[in-house]
Amino acid sequence: ASGLRVSRLCFGSLTIGPLQAGLGLEEGASVIRVAFDMGVNFIDTAELYCTYDYIRKAAEGRRKEIIISTKCYAYTREGAEKSLRKALKELDTDYIDIFSLHEQESELTLKGHQEAMEYFIRAKEKGYIRSFGISTHAIGAVKASLKYKEIEVLHPILNIRGLGIIDGDVNGMLEAVAEACRAGKGIYSMKPLGGGNMIKDSDQCFDFLLSNNNLHSIAVGMQSKEEVTNNVMIFEGKQVPEEVKLQLKRKKRRLLIDYWCRGCGSCSRKCTQEAITIEQGKAVVDPAKCVLCGYCSAYCPDFCIKVI
Repeated sequence: ASGLRVSRLCFGSLTIGPLQAGLGLEEGASVIRVAFDMGVNFIDTAELYCTYDYIRKAAEGRRKEIIISTKCYAYTREGAEKSLRKALKELDTDYIDIFSLHEQESELTLKGHQEAMEYFIRAKEKGYIRSFGISTHAIGAVKASLKYKEIEVLHPILNIRGLGIIDGDVNGMLEAVAEACRAGKGIYSMKPLGGGNMIKDSDQCFDFLLSNNNLHSIAVGMQSKEEVTNNVMIFEGKQVPEEVKLQLKRKKRRLLIDYWCRGCGSCSRKCTQEAITIEQGKAVVDPAKCVLCGYCSAYCPDFCIKVI
């Protein structure tokens, strides 16, 4: 639909930025560069992630080869214009390949963002963006997008357990994605490992998505050269070198509670290790007790818990 040719593996850049791993500019850019050198030509970001600087640095001298997808929460014309200007300036580019409305939930939220949508469609006509889309954790938004021919690209959450889907289960999302694909939408999924919570079953998680022909690309959050090498090899159907597997096993991971946690206590009640407590209205993790099983994430109603 969009006419953009993308690699099956998309570099999810949330992971390297200040909201998660917080890598230095040079280190983060070099991780992205490794992916570009290995044939990944597609990178996902968002205004919220604060990773434009890394991408600008990594894409120096090769901007034309790279497909950059970003998103924002704007719902007014002014907000949309501000977000587009910021992206163009900070990425040091004169166009964005895909610009999306971030975290749409239903036909109602799409209507509420109509003004921003119209602005982006005009920006597309002027050549500032090449394609317009939405990102979503909701089956309802995927279905609602079918009523808008202007929405060419969808970025839905999809993983084997259906972690993070806010209005149904994995089968419901699979059906909606299949319908959207038949309608000619470009589709790249997010959170294949459920925010890192299924990292121990990563082979099974990737197989589940790679065998689905309705997904043109799969965005995977990566924060090290070893993760990039591992994922590129898996996506190309090659054997991952033992040395890379070993380095990934040694990687010290931690549980991250996202800033929108409201301290409901569901995770704390379900943690058999008693590693999560609620303090000052937020979940707090004791790394000495946490075994990184990721089970708590299944009980979080707001998908706040990630393993990074």
